[in-house]
Amino acid sequence: DLIAQSRRSGVPVAQYNVMVGWGDQAPQLYNVHVAPLQETGEGYLMLLHPQGMADRMDRSLGHRSAARSVTGMAAMLAHEIRNPLAGISGAAQLLEMGLGDSDRELTGLIRAEAARIGQLVDRVEQFGDLRPAQRRPVNIHDVLDRARRAAKAGFAAHVRFVEDYDPSLPPTAGDPDQLLQVFQNLMKNAAEAAPRVGGAISIASAYRPGVKMQRPGGRSESLPLVVTVSDNGPGIPESLIRDIFDPFVSSKVNGTGLGLSLVSKLISDHGGVVECDSRPGRTRFRVRLPVWHGKFEETEA
Repeated sequence: DLIAQSRRSGVPVAQYNVMVGWGDQAPQLYNVHVAPLQETGEGYLMLLHPQGMADRMDRSLGHRSAARSVTGMAAMLAHEIRNPLAGISGAAQLLEMGLGDSDRELTGLIRAEAARIGQLVDRVEQFGDLRPAQRRPVNIHDVLDRARRAAKAGFAAHVRFVEDYDPSLPPTAGDPDQLLQVFQNLMKNAAEAAPRVGGAISIASAYRPGVKMQRPGGRSESLPLVVTVSDNGPGIPESLIRDIFDPFVSSKVNGTGLGLSLVSKLISDHGGVVECDSRPGRTRFRVRLPVWHGKFEETEA
């Protein structure tokens, strides 16, 4: 089937998350690439890799499951945490009225830390929204432009943006607000990694029709829309890169490790996949999404 596709299109094609068995060995996941031989004009080259994106796609389901585990924990604890936090913050505010400046610094610290914990609970609770994603046609460039303008006006004021968009890109199927949240998180992550002087964030879009993802039941879905967000920061430590989308994993000193986990969950809810590759001087997040097929759908969250 892949060879037939490559013959018709004349370009390399790939399919990921494919179960392949060899002889008496147990089947395992491979990503399969087929490309026409350009030099001879005859024949095709097929490559099978037991690791790579197929493994990452499989892990994305684990990220989603882990996010749901965080959801259950947050639902149980949020109420119990918020009530005492409100009391602590209120008591600190009352104490400030009768204290000197040096002591006010301490009560201010109490209030700031209480607010920080409250914000952390808010972020964890975002995993608790299990409503199905409302999928409709979305111009991904409109979403990227909104995210970029918001970033430039705030957390990314110190960096230069470089954009390279494919203007012929068809609409994707998704929820524009959730996709906005995805790309704001990725741009925030990039802005925090980029150097204060000479920092740059590159945003690119492209149409890559050769990528498919195997769905439960044997159905495969093409993910031809590709958006990349890159920065020129120091890179992610090799020890963290494999688990970077897991909850509470972060390379930042004060990071919560929830932003990228939420990105992974939302993209998975949209039927897509997000990848990361990093080296010193460049970290790149690549989001692959399906195309809008002309009907309104709900994707199980």
